[in-house]
Amino acid sequence: MTELPADLERLCVDFVRHLRLERNLSEHTVRAYRGDVTSLLGHVVDCGGVEATAVDLRMLRSWLAMQHGAGASRATLARRAASARALTSWAHTAGRIAHDPGPRLSAPSPRRRLPVVLRPADAEVALGAAGAGAAQADPVALRDHAVVEVLYATGVRVAELCGLDLDDVDRQARLLRVSGKGGRERVVPFGLPADRALEAWLSSGRGHLLTSASSAALFLGARGGRINQRSVRRVVHEVLRATPGVPDTGPHGLRHSAATHLLEGGADLRSVQELLGHATLSTTQFYTHVTVERLKAIHDRTHPRS
Repeated sequence: MTELPADLERLCVDFVRHLRLERNLSEHTVRAYRGDVTSLLGHVVDCGGVEATAVDLRMLRSWLAMQHGAGASRATLARRAASARALTSWAHTAGRIAHDPGPRLSAPSPRRRLPVVLRPADAEVALGAAGAGAAQADPVALRDHAVVEVLYATGVRVAELCGLDLDDVDRQARLLRVSGKGGRERVVPFGLPADRALEAWLSSGRGHLLTSASSAALFLGARGGRINQRSVRRVVHEVLRATPGVPDTGPHGLRHSAATHLLEGGADLRSVQELLGHATLSTTQFYTHVTVERLKAIHDRTHPRS
């Protein structure tokens, strides 16, 4: 890895501090930004630059061209361009560079694949099967049923689910308090099936996994600590794979399914945006493309002159 001169090293360190403390981004997101920016600044050094002022439009374009030549995908190029624009915007605002070249930097838009979306009937069958397994009162089965019910009922992200504590659940009002991206909190409702699954887990399952390491976590792993994202993904895949005819997807697929089913049921975009915790409405609008594509598929299968 190219060693950065003092000015560029300070630029990187201060930018990462800005992301972590001022923008309050998750550690995962901060790591991604830091990796992209370190690559960019290493390219600046390889091209003879030693100060922040060397990060100009020509340098940004040559860095992306090098990435493209190395076989980077459209999605990777788009992400790295976004990281570069975030860096130059902050550096300009902080007075580290005189002009912000970021708005003039273009990159190919990533091709967005339509997510795997369960049909409502598929979700009903899969969650019903998970509930039947939980009827044996095995603590892990009770937890797994509650996990998939809550994911589908609320559309929360897997990290948000893992971060839930006991006092984040208001079962009387059937509401969850969720801490989302950027530390933004929102309140999300859930229905009776999820409430019944939570009741079974809390009354008959959680106590059997409880240890001194459990703290106030709502969902526990097999060893008693807070459940992690890998375990939740495994749970979702196992539940869906155990149901014949149901597409295999992960927690994000359940989130996509929840959003799509809300829109197909008549919910407005603004309400779905609030439920999912999207910062902008344009992110939520992607789900309208999902419903349109499904409508087209139904038309192609069923219309005599499709």
